[in-house]
Amino acid sequence: MSEKIRQHIIFSGRVQGVGFRWHASNFARLEGLTGWVRNLDDGTVEMEVQGSEIKIGKLIQYMEGRNYVLIEHMDFKSIPVEEGEWTFYER
Repeated sequence: MSEKIRQHIIFSGRVQGVGFRWHASNFARLEGLTGWVRNLDDGTVEMEVQGSEIKIGKLIQYMEGRNYVLIEHMDFKSIPVEEGEWTFYER
Protein backbone atom coordinates (compact mmCIF):
# COMPACT_ATOMS: atom_id res chain seq x y z
CA MET A 1 0.00 0.00 0.00
CA SER A 2 1.28 3.49 -0.86
CA GLU A 3 2.23 5.90 1.86
CA LYS A 4 -0.46 8.46 2.70
CA ILE A 5 0.53 12.11 2.31
CA ARG A 6 -1.36 15.41 2.64
CA GLN A 7 -0.88 18.43 0.38
CA HIS A 8 -2.09 22.00 0.78
CA ILE A 9 -2.47 23.46 -2.73
CA ILE A 10 -3.41 26.93 -3.96
CA PHE A 11 -4.58 26.99 -7.59
CA SER A 12 -4.57 30.24 -9.56
CA GLY A 13 -5.84 31.03 -13.04
CA ARG A 14 -9.40 30.54 -14.30
CA VAL A 15 -10.43 28.37 -11.36
CA GLN A 16 -13.60 29.96 -9.97
CA GLY A 17 -17.03 29.85 -11.61
CA VAL A 18 -16.00 26.94 -13.85
CA GLY A 19 -17.01 23.88 -11.79
CA PHE A 20 -13.56 23.40 -10.28
CA ARG A 21 -14.74 22.46 -6.77
CA TRP A 22 -17.50 20.15 -8.05
CA HIS A 23 -15.19 18.27 -10.41
CA ALA A 24 -12.40 18.07 -7.84
CA SER A 25 -14.71 16.75 -5.13
CA ASN A 26 -16.31 14.10 -7.30
CA PHE A 27 -13.01 12.84 -8.72
CA ALA A 28 -11.30 12.85 -5.31
CA ARG A 29 -14.11 10.80 -3.76
CA LEU A 30 -13.98 8.29 -6.66
CA GLU A 31 -10.23 7.89 -6.09
CA GLY A 32 -10.65 7.47 -2.32
CA LEU A 33 -8.91 10.75 -1.50
CA THR A 34 -9.93 12.82 1.51
CA GLY A 35 -9.78 16.53 2.28
CA TRP A 36 -11.55 19.65 1.10
CA VAL A 37 -11.61 22.42 -1.49
CA ARG A 38 -12.85 26.02 -1.31
CA ASN A 39 -12.84 29.33 -3.19
CA LEU A 40 -10.84 32.17 -1.71
CA ASP A 41 -11.72 35.86 -1.93
CA ASP A 42 -8.67 36.61 -4.12
CA GLY A 43 -9.97 34.40 -6.98
CA THR A 44 -7.81 31.38 -6.18
CA VAL A 45 -8.93 27.93 -5.03
CA GLU A 46 -7.50 26.33 -1.91
CA MET A 47 -7.35 22.57 -1.42
CA GLU A 48 -6.12 20.14 1.20
CA VAL A 49 -5.95 16.64 -0.23
CA GLN A 50 -4.83 13.42 1.41
CA GLY A 51 -4.00 10.03 -0.05
CA SER A 52 -1.24 8.42 -2.07
CA GLU A 53 1.05 10.64 -4.12
CA ILE A 54 -0.04 8.76 -7.26
CA LYS A 55 -3.75 9.39 -6.65
CA ILE A 56 -3.16 13.06 -5.82
CA GLY A 57 -1.23 13.32 -9.09
CA LYS A 58 -4.18 11.77 -10.94
CA LEU A 59 -6.50 14.40 -9.40
CA ILE A 60 -4.19 17.22 -10.55
CA GLN A 61 -4.01 15.78 -14.09
CA TYR A 62 -7.79 15.39 -14.17
CA MET A 63 -8.30 19.02 -13.13
CA GLU A 64 -5.79 20.26 -15.71
CA GLY A 65 -7.81 18.42 -18.38
CA ARG A 66 -11.16 20.13 -17.64
CA ASN A 67 -12.30 22.27 -20.59
CA TYR A 68 -13.22 25.43 -18.69
CA VAL A 69 -10.52 25.28 -16.02
CA LEU A 70 -7.20 27.00 -16.73
CA ILE A 71 -4.66 26.38 -13.98
CA GLU A 72 -1.86 28.92 -14.41
CA HIS A 73 -0.01 28.18 -11.17
CA MET A 74 -0.09 25.73 -8.26
CA ASP A 75 1.58 26.34 -4.92
CA PHE A 76 2.16 23.02 -3.06
CA LYS A 77 3.00 22.57 0.60
CA SER A 78 3.31 19.22 2.39
CA ILE A 79 1.39 19.20 5.67
CA PRO A 80 0.75 16.55 8.34
CA VAL A 81 -1.69 13.72 7.58
CA GLU A 82 -5.03 13.99 9.40
CA GLU A 83 -6.07 10.64 10.80
CA GLY A 84 -9.76 9.74 10.85
CA GLU A 85 -10.75 11.85 7.85
CA TRP A 86 -13.16 9.85 5.68
CA THR A 87 -14.31 11.97 2.70
CA PHE A 88 -13.53 14.87 0.39
CA TYR A 89 -15.89 17.85 0.43
CA GLU A 90 -16.48 21.42 -0.72
CA ARG A 91 -16.15 24.10 1.93
